[in-house]
Amino acid sequence: MKSEIHPKYFPDAVVTCSCGEKWKVGSTRSELTVELCSKCHPFFTGEQRIVDTEGRVERFKRRFKLDE
Repeated sequence: MKSEIHPKYFPDAVVTCSCGEKWKVGSTRSELTVELCSKCHPFFTGEQRIVDTEGRVERFKRRFKLDE
């Protein structure tokens, strides 16, 4: 194996979620940031959250008259 070609390994890298949850993992970066984790992801929490950008969900419902 060649020396000095592998990235440095951080055994206690900190992962931070946008919900505020933090945990430690092994990584080649010292700090990581993620948008979703098992504490806030809708699949694990059972909540349904629709991320609506520019009213697309409402426009879809109006188009197919799903609000009746």
